Amino acid sequence: MGDAEMSEFGVAASYLRKSDKERLEAQTRPFDLKRDVFVPDPKQEFIKAKILSKEGDMVTAETEDGKTVTVKDSLVVQQNPPKFDKIEDMAMLTFLNEP
Repeated sequence: MGDAEMSEFGVAASYLRKSDKERLEAQTRPFDLKRDVFVPDPKQEFIKAKILSKEGDMVTAETEDGKTVTVKDSLVVQQNPPKFDKIEDMAMLTFLNEP
């Protein structure tokens, strides 16, 4: 379903599916499956972050808002690649437990 067909959903279309342009950008955006994760956040529950280092069972990561946090490895949740944002078939997801 392309952008023209999504117009029948009106303003809700942007919440249901990314535009063709956004999907193309997501597929070409750099993504590292081992470094791009979610970490716990007191305000948002989980926030996107990039792993900077690991020491034992502790992970240091930089969140998307620029903060550096250190959390237990067991609290880190893997991210799906950006190309799967607003995917219609969950069977295609790499990680089903993404927050």
